[in-house]
Amino acid sequence: MTTDDSRGLTSGSRPTLKTIAEATGLSLSTVSLSLRGGANLKKETRDKVMEAAQRLGYVPDRAGVRLRTGKTNVLALVMEGTASSMEFTRHLIEGIGRHINRTQYNLNVTPDFAGNGSAETVEHLLKNNFADGIILTGTGPRDPRVQALTDAGRPFVTHGRTEFFSPHAYHDFDSEKFIQISVERLVSQGCKHLLLYSPNEQSMNHHTIVRAFRAAVADHGVRFQVAEGVPPGAPSSTIRQQGYEIATAPNRPDGIICDTEVLGLPLLCGLKDGGLTPGTDIKTVAKQAGDILSTVFPEIDTVSEHVVEAGEELARLLLARINGDAITDLQTLGPPRPSWDMPD
Repeated sequence: MTTDDSRGLTSGSRPTLKTIAEATGLSLSTVSLSLRGGANLKKETRDKVMEAAQRLGYVPDRAGVRLRTGKTNVLALVMEGTASSMEFTRHLIEGIGRHINRTQYNLNVTPDFAGNGSAETVEHLLKNNFADGIILTGTGPRDPRVQALTDAGRPFVTHGRTEFFSPHAYHDFDSEKFIQISVERLVSQGCKHLLLYSPNEQSMNHHTIVRAFRAAVADHGVRFQVAEGVPPGAPSSTIRQQGYEIATAPNRPDGIICDTEVLGLPLLCGLKDGGLTPGTDIKTVAKQAGDILSTVFPEIDTVSEHVVEAGEELARLLLARINGDAITDLQTLGPPRPSWDMPD
């Protein structure tokens, strides 16, 4: 029998939590907690454990862990499938992956084409115990997925808020601030008639934005309207046609706020079809998750959500919730980042 002194292992043996504990001089409980995310441990401790685990080639026995504890060491990201752009999805997964990279957790991504009107996808995850914690996107005001997870007592966090009385963990884009600075930007450019383009009336984000928009335009005393008649998941051709109709309508708005880039691209193309140059003939502020809008339409103003950071925050909040942190300490907002210089 031979021994690999550099790893403290018998040749052919599999490193365990005890192996890592001996290599680091830490207790088994500290090593175990660190590999589970260990939000309450010092960063130096977590880094020390992870370095040793990687050096020793430690791989959790997921089947054994599940049999012993009922834990899967898996987090599930449930992506609402009708409104998110590929850019948004890619950045969100990148952020989550960055945060859990130094933990024992893996990430599974589950598309949810039923949207927030159905809990079917979440109930399937719960029934089969596929994940220790779940991240939801695209929340609705009374989202049945949130209700199902709350009733089941499964740790979860949402990208977006809801109107439930019982609190839950969330990270959300600060839509109220986005609307406030967008209205101020358009008014400062001389706009007198503003249009809010946010047609997904099923989403909580829509309700939040509409409320904020009505309050902001009232403060400035300008005319306003909210786009109607476009169902969630409408094809780009429908959005583009509506852009054309806006551009050619009598008494058209002179300023537009669009709340997603997946809507913004076809909408701006429709405005061009109608003979307008977005950002010049009709002032425009659009939210974006990447740089596609500003690349295709450099004349418009954009406000960015840093989605990679949002993904990291969602993962942090979920691990903290799994570790038992209070829900009221796990509710955060991400700042909007405008592409123009803000006044002091």
